[in-house]
Amino acid sequence: MDREKNYHIDDMAKYTIKDSVFTSLFSDKKYILQLYKALHPEATDITEDDITSVTLENILMAGQFNDLGFRVNDRLIILMECQNVWTSNIVIRMLLYMANTYHNYYTENEINLYSTKKANFPKPELYMLYTGNDTNKTQEIISLKDDFLNGEESSIDVRVKVIYNSKKGDIISQYIMFTKIYNEQVKIHGRTREAVLETIRICKDEGVLRDYLASKEKEAISIMMTLFDKEYVLNTYLKDMAKENREEGREEGREEGSANTLLANIRSIMQNLGISLEKALEVLNIPTSDYAKYEELLKQSV
Repeated sequence: MDREKNYHIDDMAKYTIKDSVFTSLFSDKKYILQLYKALHPEATDITEDDITSVTLENILMAGQFNDLGFRVNDRLIILMECQNVWTSNIVIRMLLYMANTYHNYYTENEINLYSTKKANFPKPELYMLYTGNDTNKTQEIISLKDDFLNGEESSIDVRVKVIYNSKKGDIISQYIMFTKIYNEQVKIHGRTREAVLETIRICKDEGVLRDYLASKEKEAISIMMTLFDKEYVLNTYLKDMAKENREEGREEGREEGSANTLLANIRSIMQNLGISLEKALEVLNIPTSDYAKYEELLKQSV
């Protein structure tokens, strides 16, 4: 049987599994501690015992997101990775993430917020790790005030520090280097096992995440190959949907209705799978010259 026909809508659940090298790496407190000290080099007395993980499980929507949350004493650190496509929406995700994290914190510690006693409020530090290839990105801070409210004052603001690189050799710079090596190998070998194995070989040779890859090489290979499978399922699903829309338009003779159905499906997929409009249009084989048209159509149909 054709491989493509083996996939159906239930298989899309696999794409929502929150698992990646990023989440695998930072599920270990040893590497969280290294991350914290990269962000706070002055914190020489902090140990793994001072770290409490508060990473949430896919609270926002279906799709794979590389999110990390942890507390160190009275600091709440939230770090989200932004891959491939730059997005300011990370600020809104941070806001929702913080609300859920603080709710869990007060619930788990049985803190009565209706009491007259002032409750403890861990100081939030918000970071976005940008590992995309757009070298023109130089924005150091993304904020609710500046990026969404046109600089106007409001009752709340959320400020996210953007990390493009870090001190050479620390865990942040190693992870960024890992992603760059990985992307280069995919360009050379395609989305194949060879690309994965070459990425791991080069990283170990160059001392990039060497300890992690040496101890969890099989896990890393499995994760990276699974991501290839997820992308195949995603692309197949979107292409099948486009085919169905075209057939529907031919059968019913209603080009406008079919176009509206396609727009609705594109919007739903973007929201539920957390992908950009550009990615959705790319896998649907829509010419890049039409991207602006679809972007405008989506705005008008809101």
